[in-house]
Amino acid sequence: MKAIILYDSRTAGGSTDKFVDIVGRKLAEKGAYVEKAKCKSTGDYSFVRDFDAVILGAPIYYLLVSSQLLGALVQSNLREALQDKKIGLFLACGSPEPMANLLYLPQLKINLAGTHIMTERVLAPQQLTDEAVIGKFVDDFWEACK
Repeated sequence: MKAIILYDSRTAGGSTDKFVDIVGRKLAEKGAYVEKAKCKSTGDYSFVRDFDAVILGAPIYYLLVSSQLLGALVQSNLREALQDKKIGLFLACGSPEPMANLLYLPQLKINLAGTHIMTERVLAPQQLTDEAVIGKFVDDFWEACK
């Protein structure tokens, strides 16, 4: 499998960056070829067509999914490039999971209508570096992509 992790993060080396690094490492351990790239709202995402699977994710800031990822889905060709791709979603959020599932995941999913979302996960701050939690996310995504 050839996978790319597209994500947004406001702080270099922060918890979202660390999460993405661990996800990439765990996918590579399973035999996947993995790349990662930070989202830009007006970027060209034609390169996504070269990948079998895409993991999308971002932190929540001020009750919204980080703007670069949402912007990329709305203002660029990312949504078009995601058609026929296997997709995993993650959100880094300090809100309780039921609230996050109700308020934040729909912000992404409304822009992903017609795509193949294989797995999704809302992560509390302490879970972003928890190897067991990340391992389960990767395992679920890997199994769903088979």
